[in-house]
Amino acid sequence: MAFAAPSLKGRALRLLSQREHSRAELERKLAKYEEQSGELARALDELAAKDFISEARVVQSVLHQRAARHGAARVRQELLHKGIAPEAVAEAVASLQGSELDRAREVWRRRFGELPQDAAERAKQTRFLLARGFAGAVVARVLRYDPDE
Repeated sequence: MAFAAPSLKGRALRLLSQREHSRAELERKLAKYEEQSGELARALDELAAKDFISEARVVQSVLHQRAARHGAARVRQELLHKGIAPEAVAEAVASLQGSELDRAREVWRRRFGELPQDAAERAKQTRFLLARGFAGAVVARVLRYDPDE
């Protein structure tokens, strides 16, 4: 007994049941299954009309999952990769700026916990924080951390 392949809408719903996806992500993932031109766009329009696809929820999901462990630059990059509108990305990143130093200190404390003793250790800690998307000025402040500050 052969089963029919799931429809584009069915595939999209399966992806959306696992996590929030932007429209651009769904288009990228489902394009190879489109048999007729415009079929995918119609299916995604239908899902968007029923509020199954929400850019705002994608942004909130990424902020919730990533903000505690990553800097604003890394979050910005991930949102742009997901196809979120630049205005929404800028707004989300702006909301992270106020807590950037505290978040960087917490990430650094969990990973290292003590200030670098030599240039090699300083470079290692700097690379780690920069790779997490924290700004260079924030990294510099974390690595000259003074608890009385």
